[in-house]
Amino acid sequence: MKNKILFCMFLGILVQAQVNRFFYEYKFIPDSNNKEDVKKEMMLLDIDKNGSNYYSHDKFVADSIGKAEIEKQIKSGGGSISVNKRENPGQVSYKVTKQYPEFKTYLFRSISMDRYKIREDKKPEWKILPDKEKIGNYNAQKAITSFGGREWTAWFTQDIPFQDGPYKFYGLPGLIVKIEDATGSHSMTLVGNKTIQAPNTEKDIQLPENVKILGVGGKEIEVTKEQFKKAWKAYVNDPTKNMRELMMNSGGNSNMKVAFKVKTSDGKEISDPNQVFREMEKRTKESLLKDNNPIEPDLVN
Repeated sequence: MKNKILFCMFLGILVQAQVNRFFYEYKFIPDSNNKEDVKKEMMLLDIDKNGSNYYSHDKFVADSIGKAEIEKQIKSGGGSISVNKRENPGQVSYKVTKQYPEFKTYLFRSISMDRYKIREDKKPEWKILPDKEKIGNYNAQKAITSFGGREWTAWFTQDIPFQDGPYKFYGLPGLIVKIEDATGSHSMTLVGNKTIQAPNTEKDIQLPENVKILGVGGKEIEVTKEQFKKAWKAYVNDPTKNMRELMMNSGGNSNMKVAFKVKTSDGKEISDPNQVFREMEKRTKESLLKDNNPIEPDLVN
């Protein structure tokens, strides 16, 4: 009887064009050689009648502020656009969407100046076990799956009648309230939820034709996982290729001016393109060495 009452309550919420927002604490170890360095990020899972969106709270806030600043500069017509680094930009840059009722799943990720929409071609195949446990305020049951190059243990609750969960996980008879991989490198735990009014559809900034900003504007390139893996390997081998091409292509366009500036670790500003690209390549390769423990190894290896 309890489950029927809960189901009716959630169904009523969905009909009223509201969103059920679930808060997950995501703990992850980016560097497998430094397991003491555990990062934390608050992730949001927004569920409505059409599907769900999973993304970083901090990145969403930072992106919203950044877009508002850019739009203000475009409207002012000053002739130049300055993009300042956000104080708390978020550590998780990807997002995942699922479309009901088929649970068509997409991962959104960026490589350099390109944004990708990656179709997920595999569904999590679960083995539900008899083990039961209290996770927070919820009665939960155990399930296991192999997905994305990792072995996962999940706990789901039928107290909340959504067959969804964080990241790409779904398909259990209830909401996933906790999931962790076998190495303890990645775990997502439900820590709260609330009902909010459905937000307005977020529109991309309409940049002038002669303006291109890293990670802003433009449509995502829809690709398969294999196509993304190919693009990722090319990026790892040559991290500044896209930027060099942009600069070369702008050479014959009088309406386009491309400028790159970076600061070295000692605070010195570099504007010479060759030095900038060398510094960016060095930083990227150093960063990749320390970010070697991704949530989905099969996507980049």
